[in-house]
Amino acid sequence: MKTRVKLIVGVIIAFSGLIVGYILLDPLSAGYSRKGDFANDTVKRMEDEVTQPIVLYGMVVNDLHVVRDVVRRNQRFTDLLQGYYVPQGVLQQMSLLPHEIFDFRKISANKNYTLIADHDSLKSLQALIYEPNSIDYYIFHLKDSMLVELGHRKVIVREKEVAGVIGSSLFETIERMGISPELTNRFVDIFAWQIDFQRLQKGDRFKLFYEEQQVEGQPIGIGKILGIYFEHFNHPYYAVPFDQGDGVDYFDESGNSLRKALLKYPIEFTRISSRYTMKRFHPVEKIFRPHLGTDFAAPMNTPIRTVGDGIVEEAQYKGNNGNYVKVRHNGIYTTQYLHMSKIASGMRPGVKVKQGETIGYVGSTGLSTGPHLCYRFWRNGVQVDALQVELPPSQPVKQEFIPMFEEAKLRVTRRLDLIALPEPPMVVASGN
Repeated sequence: MKTRVKLIVGVIIAFSGLIVGYILLDPLSAGYSRKGDFANDTVKRMEDEVTQPIVLYGMVVNDLHVVRDVVRRNQRFTDLLQGYYVPQGVLQQMSLLPHEIFDFRKISANKNYTLIADHDSLKSLQALIYEPNSIDYYIFHLKDSMLVELGHRKVIVREKEVAGVIGSSLFETIERMGISPELTNRFVDIFAWQIDFQRLQKGDRFKLFYEEQQVEGQPIGIGKILGIYFEHFNHPYYAVPFDQGDGVDYFDESGNSLRKALLKYPIEFTRISSRYTMKRFHPVEKIFRPHLGTDFAAPMNTPIRTVGDGIVEEAQYKGNNGNYVKVRHNGIYTTQYLHMSKIASGMRPGVKVKQGETIGYVGSTGLSTGPHLCYRFWRNGVQVDALQVELPPSQPVKQEFIPMFEEAKLRVTRRLDLIALPEPPMVVASGN
């Protein structure tokens, strides 16, 4: 009992000692619990909104004036600076800039440019950015002295797939699906000698997968076409890309090249307005006469490409032909391209040209009623129908590459099998 009493007394004394000791050690602490001690805090709390920097072309532009615009027709580079202050010394430096760094004469209409200026009374221009294409851009720093930088946006390649049923034309079908016309043109170039794309059957079907090039999430072009299946009049056609040492070519499922020695179309796929015929009513002369060429209707200044490697024989203006270029491809084939708005720079007799190279632009010079290309074709010195001539194919898959080609074909066909093929429209028989 005494032990228990002593223990209780000891606990009370110890607890009392802790309280007293706490007060003695920190005499202010005992007053912290008094009402109102936190009411008039002498420390002022500061709150600031942190503004994230806005960066354009590597420059922070939060406090600057930014204008985005496009180059107008016939505008010169100096016209883009109108209304802004640029030091005279900087303008002098600009006039002395070598063409290898930037050629001011080559700015084009509808190209994007950006102005970055100070918010002062003079609207002092800090920089001008000119974008010749979706990837590259030039930064002209103009504040104190001129400095030119060439920048590049990062290009991302995404694999895409598409399948469709032909309505009125391949071009119309793919355009309706919101896909770049570039894909149509590449598609046509691959199958141009197997399929007459001017005479497709409604209900023909296709599916393919390809690479799409993107910049900042926006498509800017078509990369490689990785495989195609096309069903024309219920007959299947395959295009398998394969490289046997000379660059990628396209082959059918048997290893035969889909490409011929010459391209079938001298401009990107478009409408044929008049075919080769021995009797056509001429729209200008109002008489019936032979038309020994193929007319392709196309917008003014559409690029015209040579259908094969060769040497320019003629490049001039002459009477009914207008501006034209004639190319000899070998001892058998020669082609001619008439009514150009202008002949491409550098085209003259003796110049070597490569297949697909631009040799001029669609126009209406000479005896012509509107912009179009008249395409003429000679075989062994005799004019023939360019769309009916049979050309030797490019080299098929070489024997030593057949095992590798079979593996590539299997990968492509398996991938195509995963793409659902749309059902063709049902044909309903009509009766009385």
